[in-house]
Amino acid sequence: MNICKHSRRQGTVFIAFGILMALGALQPYEASAQAAPGPTAAPNRYAATIAPLERFEIDGVLVERHGSANGRPLILVPGLASGSWAWQDTIRAFSGSNPVYVLTLPGFDGRPAAPQAGVAAARAALARLIAQRKLAKPVIVGHSLGGTLGVVSIDGLPVMPGTETMAPAQRASLAEGMRSRVAAAPAAFAAQQQTYMRTIGVLDMGKADELAKLSARSDPAAVGRYAADVLSLDLRPGLKDIQAPVLVISPWHDLDAAQQGVTENAKTDYYRSLLEGAPRVEVVSVAPARHFAMLDQPQKVNEAIRAFLSSL
Repeated sequence: MNICKHSRRQGTVFIAFGILMALGALQPYEASAQAAPGPTAAPNRYAATIAPLERFEIDGVLVERHGSANGRPLILVPGLASGSWAWQDTIRAFSGSNPVYVLTLPGFDGRPAAPQAGVAAARAALARLIAQRKLAKPVIVGHSLGGTLGVVSIDGLPVMPGTETMAPAQRASLAEGMRSRVAAAPAAFAAQQQTYMRTIGVLDMGKADELAKLSARSDPAAVGRYAADVLSLDLRPGLKDIQAPVLVISPWHDLDAAQQGVTENAKTDYYRSLLEGAPRVEVVSVAPARHFAMLDQPQKVNEAIRAFLSSL
């Protein structure tokens, strides 16, 4: 079954954040930023701990199934360099009433990378999951890159924030530069992840350092390849064809915004403008939160998703 056939009736929750800004935090590695090796680390308190009912693969994409056999299916897709650890609170909130499928892309969270891995391959695997499991009216809940895949899977995507005025050649050049910058040696990549989590990822610095250890388990080359794919996309012309409702959750942190000179209303209006043409779009601001809003404000994010589900 073609995923396009689902696009006319499936709901999509697109947890959209300042993706370009987040990618911009991945600066070239500097030796001074590397932490000295220490003793054997204690278990990471933010690692995935909820045992799935089933684990299987579709074209190298790991799928973990949780929850009830009833209710509208939820498909949770983590973002760049992330795994199911990003969705633990969401799994707990919805697995009692919904079947929940969590995807981990090749090369992320310690998974082996795949030579052809990229946005197109991930989109195909997502379509195959829906078809093979005969998921009726699934709701795709994606974070960052995962949200991009969710929108792509129903034939529409707003351009990457910050690149909407770029010519295709300029966007391609930016994408290649991002691919090279992210595809660093493991130690450099780990330092990039710590910087990213501390400045863009989450509000709490202790949590940021622990999450960086989890995201650093991803393959740098795979992360760079996905980042480049997303930066090169501009599918705004297809937004008019989206008939499924779309929810955009926009994180807001006043201290960060003060440095950027952006108000909360201006940010939500900006995200709404990137989806102009899609018939049914709602933008909800969640504060205080950074890029991983479902980790900074799990209750507020889950409440927004629950309200969206009740409206379908």
